[in-house]
Amino acid sequence: MDPLGIVAYGLLFPGLVFLIGYALFFEFVDRKLAARFQSRVGPPLLQPFADLVKLLSKEDVDTEGSDATAIRAILILAFAAVATAFLYVPVLGPSPLAFQGDLVVVLYLFTLPTILLFLLGWLSRNVFGTIGGTRALTQLFIYEVPLFLVLLGPAIAAQSWSLSGIAEAQRASGWAVVAQPIGFLVALIGLQAKLERAPFDLPEADTELVAGPWTELTGRKLAMMRLTMDLALVVGSGLVAALFLGGPSVPWVVEPAWLAAAAGFAAFLGKTLGILVVLATIRSAMGRIRMDQLDAFGWTVLTGAGILQIGLVLVLGGGGGG
Repeated sequence: MDPLGIVAYGLLFPGLVFLIGYALFFEFVDRKLAARFQSRVGPPLLQPFADLVKLLSKEDVDTEGSDATAIRAILILAFAAVATAFLYVPVLGPSPLAFQGDLVVVLYLFTLPTILLFLLGWLSRNVFGTIGGTRALTQLFIYEVPLFLVLLGPAIAAQSWSLSGIAEAQRASGWAVVAQPIGFLVALIGLQAKLERAPFDLPEADTELVAGPWTELTGRKLAMMRLTMDLALVVGSGLVAALFLGGPSVPWVVEPAWLAAAAGFAAFLGKTLGILVVLATIRSAMGRIRMDQLDAFGWTVLTGAGILQIGLVLVLGGGGGG
């Protein structure tokens, strides 16, 4: 791809502009599903966009004693990390930026927002923000190990450390979820915890901590953080779809190239929306758990299942990957 095409890919489609639009649509679907589960009507289609515009127009208040410059830098860095991670997620087909090892880069970038959320709570000079940030970091150490274990399973099976390569390998060998159902289940639960959605929403527990690390965010800062979390939901869904459901790859050869890209894009949309439905169902069906319950569940059930899945992949010679 030529330099101009790379710029268009990164900034327009399927880059930043598409990512923001799709993230707002994801928020609409998430809120609409939660409303229907609770016998409510739910928001109209453009409500997430209207909420974003309204927050951007609100007054931006800095709390006394806090480092306003550092907080703004944290929010920008979190947004940039998630947006950059999306560039390596295959959407139309293999990403033009793909390279061997981009999976490791994506996992690193996807971890940054949680660490930055801890710093955000710590710098807010608010007791609720500090406790919420500490919870976010504590939660990170619990779910990160099993999540990373199972996300590496498809890479071992495909003998590739590239997201695009892993997705393409499943075109011939079949979806990794068939050979690694335990890993897929752990990945969904780990993703729910990483996004701090119920029942793992301990850092933002409104009945205990007001909004946790978000408590002192107002106006543009709150808009930036909410948008970052919406982007993370899309990136996380795309990551799981690429690793376990073949991403945009389809099991047949499509010609010409534009039709293959359209088929891949449709597959990406269908798979990521399917993952969102599962995550929204979990969020709506379960209440918040305690930190000690998450600790016991994470280090026994999730980590044990992750180790078991990796062991099965190794014993079965890559789980059928080519």
